[in-house]
Amino acid sequence: MVRGCALFVVFCCVSHAWCVQDSCGAQAEPDGPEGAASCGCGSLNRAAAPEDRTAPAEPADKYSKAVNERPPEVPGHEEEVLKQVQMVPISGGEFLMGTDDPAIPADGEGPQRLVRVDSFYMDIQEVTNQQFQSFVNVAGYVTEAEKFGDSFVFEGTLSENVKAQITQAVAAAPWWLPVKGANWRHPYGPDSDITDKPDHPVLHVSWSDAVAYCSFFHKRLPTEAEWEYACRAGLKDRLYPWGNKLNPKGQHYANLWQGDFPNHNSAEDGYITTSPVKSFPPNGFGLYDMAGNVWEWTSDWWTVHHTTDKQQNPTGPPSGTDKVKKGGSYMCHKSYCYRYRCAARSQNTPDSSASNLGFRCVSQER
Repeated sequence: MVRGCALFVVFCCVSHAWCVQDSCGAQAEPDGPEGAASCGCGSLNRAAAPEDRTAPAEPADKYSKAVNERPPEVPGHEEEVLKQVQMVPISGGEFLMGTDDPAIPADGEGPQRLVRVDSFYMDIQEVTNQQFQSFVNVAGYVTEAEKFGDSFVFEGTLSENVKAQITQAVAAAPWWLPVKGANWRHPYGPDSDITDKPDHPVLHVSWSDAVAYCSFFHKRLPTEAEWEYACRAGLKDRLYPWGNKLNPKGQHYANLWQGDFPNHNSAEDGYITTSPVKSFPPNGFGLYDMAGNVWEWTSDWWTVHHTTDKQQNPTGPPSGTDKVKKGGSYMCHKSYCYRYRCAARSQNTPDSSASNLGFRCVSQER
């Protein structure tokens, strides 16, 4: 975390973010001013934690033996919840991954390259609080944020009482605060809960937590290529999962930030923070929230260097320090974090967690 030390400033929301305005037809939305401010979510890495912080002694998927062993019986309520996890078949094919007109070149959005992926199944929605709760009930799983004892929360969602107890902030983005007791059960600080948010995406899950969840159900995280292929849903050279215009016919298609970031969210889309999954129209593949709401982990290690050669089922580099995340979140604004495009990408260390970061799973079989 950030107590008394500088965090690594990575490229989640670098200072080269660009503005976007509504566009018509097939024309891309125009770029914003170079040097626009950063949303700072790429600075939320535990890799820069002070030496006196005690990290979990074992990987996330080892916290509980039950994580790697499907129990002989699943309690009735949890079984019903888990049966409600819908997946849709994604027929394999070729697509143009990335872009030759990157809005944020430092993120490695380009070059555009021909990629082929095999068929797979994908969760139609981000994993919800209720689904993750059922997993925890069955597996006895404990997340990394719970083990560390804290996680990053956007200041605008915290109570005055919690904020009064915090003396540290992320230097690159002071609206991000390390909050003791923040985790998936208490997403906006220890005095918050998820009682009225069962169908909202689960938050404060690290990459390792997401892998543990997916693995328990014989699934996995999508590769970056699979995720982007699913995001585009057959559309070629389009910015968003639904096309090039951000709000076609004045309709909101994603949970994003409206107003003056980070000071005021006008909530023109109906939401200040997360929204219930499936609150906005699905893309052409029947997938919800592929843009906005929460960032989604992928399986790939981060790199900004890509070959232009045609690839089949690319999985990214064999190793690295950060993992790729896609899709943007409710905190993305056109002047700060223009990363709710299909080609956009960002990264965090595998043990990072925050109040705008979640996931969904894929599988080769339903």
